[in-house]
Amino acid sequence: MNKSTLEEIEQRFDADVERFSDLNTSQANTLDAVFNMELITDGIKKVYPNLKHLLDIGCGAGNYAIKTLMKTNNQVNVDLVDLSQNMLDRAKQRVLEHTTGEVNIFKGDFRTVDLEAEKYDVIIATMVLHHLRDDQDWESTFQKLYSLLKKGGSIWILDMVEQSSPKMQELIYYDRYGDFLTQLKDRSYQEHVFAYIEKEDSPRPLVYQLNLLEKVGFKQVDVLHKNLCFASFVGFRK
Repeated sequence: MNKSTLEEIEQRFDADVERFSDLNTSQANTLDAVFNMELITDGIKKVYPNLKHLLDIGCGAGNYAIKTLMKTNNQVNVDLVDLSQNMLDRAKQRVLEHTTGEVNIFKGDFRTVDLEAEKYDVIIATMVLHHLRDDQDWESTFQKLYSLLKKGGSIWILDMVEQSSPKMQELIYYDRYGDFLTQLKDRSYQEHVFAYIEKEDSPRPLVYQLNLLEKVGFKQVDVLHKNLCFASFVGFRK
């Protein structure tokens, strides 16, 4: 696979901080982006009203962490991980406005960053796992994420997903999602988005990821929402 390197992905996000700093739009290219942000953070509030330790991997400019703090409490300790220093700087600045807890930033690939095991009540992973590559990468990553959670902790995921059937992938992704992108701006924009997805991303089917969560030890795995090629879901550590 001739996919983007981590350095190339980092450079793209370094130059795109402003687009990821709007709580009202979140990521416009992602179907139901704001709905999913509200749904996930409402879910975290429901389960963890006294949240203490939050990890946001691929945090971008910090929207999900901020929304979580706004709904839970202002004493949460937050760890933020991202490839982009520009994103981390903006995220830390914004998150600090919503908590008296510690806010730590970790620049780098969340798969290799040194994070404390069994520390976190909640891990948020939004639009980041589609950068994983082969089966071993997916499984070792899910195992690591499991190991970072306390017992009873949970991971909340929003990501692009593939369909298992090639014909359904053509319908859901190329036809329906393609139409969405064209209507959002125009045909050239659709081609631009499809080009960088092809270059950067390697998403897996939703069922593949749900099964993998259970394989590495998660229980009570639930789908929260799916619209075409985007899905949000959650898994709880035993």
